[in-house]
Amino acid sequence: MKSNKSIIDKLTALWALNESGLGGFLHVFNSPFTGLIVGGVSILLISLIAFYAKNKWQAILKALVIVLIIKMAVSPYSPFGAYVAVSFQAVLGAFLFFNFSWKGFVLIILGVVTFLESALQKLIILTIVYGAGLWEAINIYGAWVQNKLDFVSQTSTTSFLVTLYLTVYGVCGLLAGLFIKSIIQIIANKPEIDFYLKKESLDAETIKQKLPFKTKVIWVWLTTVAVIVLVFSIFGGPLFGWQKAIYIVLRSFLILMLWYLIIGPFLLKVVRKHLQKKESKYQEDITNAMDLFPYFRQIIAFTWKETKHLKGYARFKYFMANSISNCIHFKIPSE
Repeated sequence: MKSNKSIIDKLTALWALNESGLGGFLHVFNSPFTGLIVGGVSILLISLIAFYAKNKWQAILKALVIVLIIKMAVSPYSPFGAYVAVSFQAVLGAFLFFNFSWKGFVLIILGVVTFLESALQKLIILTIVYGAGLWEAINIYGAWVQNKLDFVSQTSTTSFLVTLYLTVYGVCGLLAGLFIKSIIQIIANKPEIDFYLKKESLDAETIKQKLPFKTKVIWVWLTTVAVIVLVFSIFGGPLFGWQKAIYIVLRSFLILMLWYLIIGPFLLKVVRKHLQKKESKYQEDITNAMDLFPYFRQIIAFTWKETKHLKGYARFKYFMANSISNCIHFKIPSE
């Protein structure tokens, strides 16, 4: 078997590429489910690190630090919550793989719990920013729809939506666990053959940056506020509706300003200060990982074309498995 250290280093680089948002995965899968895909790929790579590592706890936590430092450098606009999500995935994965034998049920638990954490984080943020008024607006609109349909339910609209939302994420986590198991089986059964690919110059599409996160937040906030205002204005009564709408606008604006001007920058500063202390220790690993990024982007694009004879789910599965296999067995031509 090849040096497991080399494989783990390449898996760490792949994980960093996935989290930094500059890799081929985000270019290939340009969909509203990018968050689920990125989270799924992350736990796949964490699972593979555990699969190849002898000391699973140490290997995953070392990889986490390297990934966070690269994420900090390449995607400085990433919010504090992104660091929390990545760290949660890694720590839970390290705990599970360190304490339990490497089996399918561990992958399922990792998938379900990490996906539910992601869903709950979003719900908690929505509640903090918009308060109970958001859920009240949803209930008012739901009651209006039920009245129009002559349908009355004892279950509130928010309860139904939250339950449905968590159920979807939980099921996706379950499917992710099963999918990861099949991917790892394919990779483990593939012959360990060196993979060579010449490094080409990066084109404009490859180095294109994502839309800054704060710009996205502004648009999401404006859209959400507009919907809430409309719901309260139309369905909440003339005086009561406008009072609630104005309150939610002011509340959400003040909380967002407090977060992005004071709390968020302070927490990010603490995280970055801690990571900068680790940076010198892992400088060589970080440099080596980032040097692999241009090769990995090309390998992913090459593998996508290589699997064009397959269709649907089969293509997706073998594209993922072959991309990772090619990356971890990749050799620079000069080596």
